[in-house]
Amino acid sequence: MEAVHRASAATGEVKGTRLHVTAGTMEKMHARAEFAKSLGSVIVIIDLVICYTAIRSMGKWARNNNLILHLHRVGHSTYTCQRHHGVSLPVIAKWMRLTGVDRPHAGTVVGKLDGDPATTKGYYGILREERKPMGPGNRVFFDQDWVSLNKMMPLISGGIHAGQMHQLLTYLSEDVVLQSGGGTIGHPDNIAAAA
Repeated sequence: MEAVHRASAATGEVKGTRLHVTAGTMEKMHARAEFAKSLGSVIVIIDLVICYTAIRSMGKWARNNNLILHLHRVGHSTYTCQRHHGVSLPVIAKWMRLTGVDRPHAGTVVGKLDGDPATTKGYYGILREERKPMGPGNRVFFDQDWVSLNKMMPLISGGIHAGQMHQLLTYLSEDVVLQSGGGTIGHPDNIAAAA
């Protein structure tokens, strides 16, 4: 957080980081989240593998403490990578919206987490729209009305680099957060230019 504050002061731009609070018990996660908040963080991150009851509890905690809850999809491939069985990302997206997550890792259409553009666009709609109409081509098989549940802001990450940003914005719109970690080395000039 000290580095975030220094970078903000030096550039005059808003900077941020996600502080990871996943732990083996709810008490430890709440303690870590309280510590992150005391340091001035406005966002905390949890892992999908903590289970849905724990995700819901952290969603309520974040709401009560005015923090953004970011969800890392770690572990999702154990039940989403098979095309013919398991749990698909559109279903996980619905579950996360119900639990109170604000910003989930949502996959890409290029990079290491590439997926079918129509399907990816479909579950991005589940995350962002108040009402998602049926569209079997994008694996949304019935109308979904979210009534008053908060929208989520998808985070695009997964082996992407600066040269792919235009593709992502074309497929998924500008209503996203783009994260290019190790992918910044793909920039033809240098890592600093990519960042």
